[in-house]
Amino acid sequence: MPEHLEFGQWVPFPIEHVFAFFSNPENLPRIMPASSHTKLIGLNRVNPPTLQKSGAGDKAAGVGSTIATSFRVFPFLPMRARWVACITEFEWNRYFADVQEKGPFKRWHPRHEFRPETRGGIAGTVVRDSIEYEVGFWFAGAIANAIFIRRQMQNTFAERQKVLLQLLS
Repeated sequence: MPEHLEFGQWVPFPIEHVFAFFSNPENLPRIMPASSHTKLIGLNRVNPPTLQKSGAGDKAAGVGSTIATSFRVFPFLPMRARWVACITEFEWNRYFADVQEKGPFKRWHPRHEFRPETRGGIAGTVVRDSIEYEVGFWFAGAIANAIFIRRQMQNTFAERQKVLLQLLS
């Protein structure tokens, strides 16, 4: 059964800076909870169409890029899982999306959107993550999602929100 989660956060940094950070797959382990011990184990980067500013986003992963990570499914166990994703959509300073090619879900399709927003006279960026996923495994997957998976994803994004300001500084 398809599931949907959304997360959002405003940060007091210009959209170009925020988008460059998120579109660089090398930053992925930095925004994951430390307890997951996420590692980037493979990257086939396809450069996106160039941005007008020279040097902007030199490390961005455009459409067709594949990113492989490994992580601990259960932080207290040394077993690691592998996750491979492919970037399917990319528009500078607006959004990018990917799909899981290999990993723990039957289907995983996150879209990461960015929009400028001024709050209290401070120019910043809203980061919005919209995730469509399916756990699989019929009834057992639905139970796992209800008692563990959904909560783990909510915790992952809550932890990211706590460290994001420091990471962007």
